[in-house]
Amino acid sequence: MIIVKYLKKITLCVLIVLLYTGCSIRMTLSGASIDENLKTFSVQYFNNRAAIINPLLSQKITELLKDRIMSESRLTLVNGVGDVDFSGEITNYSIRPMAIKEDAVSAQTRLTIGVKVRYQNKQDPQKNWESSFSAYQDFASERNITEVEAELTTLIIEQLTENIFNKTFSDW
Repeated sequence: MIIVKYLKKITLCVLIVLLYTGCSIRMTLSGASIDENLKTFSVQYFNNRAAIINPLLSQKITELLKDRIMSESRLTLVNGVGDVDFSGEITNYSIRPMAIKEDAVSAQTRLTIGVKVRYQNKQDPQKNWESSFSAYQDFASERNITEVEAELTTLIIEQLTENIFNKTFSDW
C-alpha cells in the first residue's frame, strides 16, 4: 500500500517535469515568443534602391534593426548567417506635400520610408516570409527638410524596426 502511494507520487512528479520541460517557447517582456532552438540572428546590409537616396539610411536601418533584436530578445548577433536572418532593401524614400491650404500652399509635408524585408528561419523554413513595410512622419512645410530629416528618419526607422520585430516574433 505504501509502495503504491510512493509510485503514484513519483509518477505524478515525473509527468509534471515532462510537461514542464516539453514546452519550447519562451516569452519575453516585449511580448515576443521565440523558439528555444533559435540562438542566433543576423542582419544583412539593407541596400538603398529608392529613387531618392539618403546616404546614411542603409546603415541606420541595418544597425537599428540589429539593436532592436538584441535589446528585445535573447538571440545573439552573429556575422554571416544566423539561425534567423534578415535581409532586404530600402524601396521608398519620398517627401510629399499633404495638407494643402486654400492658397494652394502645403501646410504639412510627409516623409515616407519603405523597406522590403526577407526573413529566413533556418530551423523552421515554413516560418520564412517576405514583406514590405512603410512608415512616415509629417512636419510643417515651413521647415526645411534638412532641418528635420535626421530626427524624422530616426523616428520612422524606429517604427519600421518595431513592425519588423513584431511580425517576426509576435505573430501579428
